[in-house]
Amino acid sequence: MAKRIWEHKNNIVEGFAKDYNVPQMVWYELHESMESAIIRGKKLTDWKRAWKLELIEGQNPDWLDLYDKIV
Repeated sequence: MAKRIWEHKNNIVEGFAKDYNVPQMVWYELHESMESAIIRGKKLTDWKRAWKLELIEGQNPDWLDLYDKIV
């Protein structure tokens, strides 16, 4: 997991973080399998922005970078 997070933080892999030059990790979820993580990611893609903001602020109201807490 630490390697994947580092890759996203440093824009090594394609995806949202690279496309939008997102320098911080402000939210994450742990999953039992890659398959369940992919399914969840696809569901979140369809969410309204307000719902996503509520999800982030429910766990991280100050929008702190969680990278150092995870790795």
